[in-house]
Amino acid sequence: MSQVKIYGVREHLLPIREVLSSSIHACVVEALQFPENKRAHRFFYLDKEDFFRPATASDRYIILEFLMIEGRTVDTKKKLIHLLYERVCTQLNLPVTDLEICILESPAHNWGFRGMTGDEITLNYKVNV
Repeated sequence: MSQVKIYGVREHLLPIREVLSSSIHACVVEALQFPENKRAHRFFYLDKEDFFRPATASDRYIILEFLMIEGRTVDTKKKLIHLLYERVCTQLNLPVTDLEICILESPAHNWGFRGMTGDEITLNYKVNV
């Protein structure tokens, strides 16, 4: 299981949401070996004055937060991060200083979906990649 939270300034994030979501999903499918039809993205649009950014970031600054069941290797998570920088920044003409990524993991038993906990359900993809 994986969900993505996407944070950014409303006026900059809203016009690119479709391209950004597609780019993120392509990276997740490749790096995490997710099925094409599995996408869980949430956009959080912030007013400019409510989104404090590092001095190196512009108003186009985006934070990607991945919530995942634990089990991926370090190499798999690093592959995801590198793919995101390569593809998202290229496709959106975004400097690397305007993209930050965080992966947060928790045990399968902490997840609930389809009426079960994550350690009780059979997934159609591998978590341990």
